[in-house]
Amino acid sequence: MALINNTVLMSDALNFSAEQAINPYYGDASVDTSTASHEHEAIKAALEQAGVKVINTPSPTDSQDGVYTANWALVRGDIAVLARLPNVRKSEEQHAASILQQLGKTIITVPEGLHFSGQGDALACGHLLFCGSSYRSDEQAQIFAAETLGYERIQLHTIPKRDNNGKEVINPITGWNDSFFYDIDLALSIISAPVGNKKGLIAYCPEAFDSASQTILEQCTDVDKIIVSLEEAQQAFACNLVSTGETVIMSAHAPLLKQALIARGLHVVTPEVNELAKGGGYIRCTSLTLD
Repeated sequence: MALINNTVLMSDALNFSAEQAINPYYGDASVDTSTASHEHEAIKAALEQAGVKVINTPSPTDSQDGVYTANWALVRGDIAVLARLPNVRKSEEQHAASILQQLGKTIITVPEGLHFSGQGDALACGHLLFCGSSYRSDEQAQIFAAETLGYERIQLHTIPKRDNNGKEVINPITGWNDSFFYDIDLALSIISAPVGNKKGLIAYCPEAFDSASQTILEQCTDVDKIIVSLEEAQQAFACNLVSTGETVIMSAHAPLLKQALIARGLHVVTPEVNELAKGGGYIRCTSLTLD
């Protein structure tokens, strides 16, 4: 089996806060930075124990979400397609570009005027790239990224957040449409990649996707699938995990998915994450794959 997520980039939680509610998970702005840092260190330790090489970098001092490095870019080999982030995260773009250049990556930017949430909305699975659009990423940006990096794009759409009248909610800070699955890594995860004649494995929550996307996923024959419940996906961040193909670092509060992974012979590690979740991010969000 070919291992995945061999090398990742992580920052730190020293500047993390939840003051500006740029996604539906914000609610408690009283973040304990010390606890968030301990959670971050536990994620890092779990990754390293699983054999993942972790490259550390300081978080930007002027962004509340700089701990979520997955949104900085989409990387394949020596090329990094840089993200275009919401207003309160704009400073992370130049910060990320500088760091990735120092790591020897060639920086490519998506065309002007497009939103792109990097790896958060574009999950690589071998030659496939599972993309989510309409909230933090535009489809045209993901077409550009997939073509630049040589992926076969699978374009998907998650369900929006709606108000009591059924109207789609616009986030008052970003001005963008909102969703509990604003990035696809909250609705779908890559467990292993297809190699040769062997299928890959994903875990996903069908109820997080619109009907057209559900059909696309059902008909995708390159991967086997584990179904994740809406409750575990939305309340426990079950899909926001990192897998090496042998070890899965995931939520401590998603027992059904954990059991399904163990039944497939995978080793599962479940660090406790609470403070970092106040920003709508979890384990996958804190690490950018550099493979």
